[in-house]
Amino acid sequence: MFARLREDIACILERDPAARSRWEVLTCYPGLHALVMHRLAHGLWRRGLRWPGRFVSHVARWLTGIEIHPGATIGRRVFIDHGMGVVIGEMAEVGDGCTIYQGVTLGGTSLVKGAKRHPTLEAGVIVGANAAVLGGFTVGAGARVGSGAVVTKPVPAGATAVGNPARIIQAELDQQRETAAARMGFSAYGLTQGDDPVAQALKGLIDNAGSQEAQIAMLWQAIEKLSARSRELPLSDCVPQEARTEAAFDAERLNRLVK
Repeated sequence: MFARLREDIACILERDPAARSRWEVLTCYPGLHALVMHRLAHGLWRRGLRWPGRFVSHVARWLTGIEIHPGATIGRRVFIDHGMGVVIGEMAEVGDGCTIYQGVTLGGTSLVKGAKRHPTLEAGVIVGANAAVLGGFTVGAGARVGSGAVVTKPVPAGATAVGNPARIIQAELDQQRETAAARMGFSAYGLTQGDDPVAQALKGLIDNAGSQEAQIAMLWQAIEKLSARSRELPLSDCVPQEARTEAAFDAERLNRLVK
C-alpha cells in the first residue's frame, strides 16, 4: 500500500510543476486522496461488500469532489489533476500512467445491465478538462482527448480526439500532408479538420500530388536500374512500356472532391 502511495506521489511531482514537495502532494491534492479511498472502496466491492464500497465512494466524493465508482478499475501512476467534477463509471478501466483533468466524465450510453457501458483508457492516455468519453469502447495507448471533446467512438493509439462530436486527428497523416504541401510552397495549417468542401478538396489535391511525386521517384529508380543494366540501349527502350502511357487528367474525380 505504501509503495503504491509513494509511486502516486512521485508521478504527481513529475507531471505537475506546481507541486513543490511530497508533503504538499500528500496533504493538498484531492486527486491523490480520491485514488487512495477508491482502492479501499474497490477492495470492498470485489469482496462482495457492495454497500460499504458505495458508501466509501460517496464519502470520497463528498471530501474531494471526485466520483469514482467502486467497480471501476484504476491502474498505477494515474494522476487526476485538480479533479473537481470528475466522474468515472462502474465499468471504466483506466490504464497505467493516464492523466485526467477536472470535469472529465468517463460515462456510458447504454442502459443494459451487465454490458460494458464505460470506456477503457489504455496506458498513457491524457483526457483534457471537461471532456466526456461515453461508451464501452477503447481509447488507445498514448492518445489524447482535447478539452471539451465529446468522444463516442474508439480512438486509435497515439491519435488526438477534439470537438463535439469528437473527430480523430491522425498526427502522422497530418504531418505527411504538411510536408508535401511545404514542398509545393503551400501551408496546409490553414485547413480545417471538419467537413468544409474546399478544405477537403485541397487535402485531396495535396494527397494526390504527394502520391504522384512518390510514383515519379519510383519510376526514375526503375529507369536508373534499367539504364545501368544496358548502357548501349536507347533510353526509350529501357523505360517500361506501362510507364510510357499518356497521362490522363481525371477532371471528374476533382469535381467530386468539391461537391
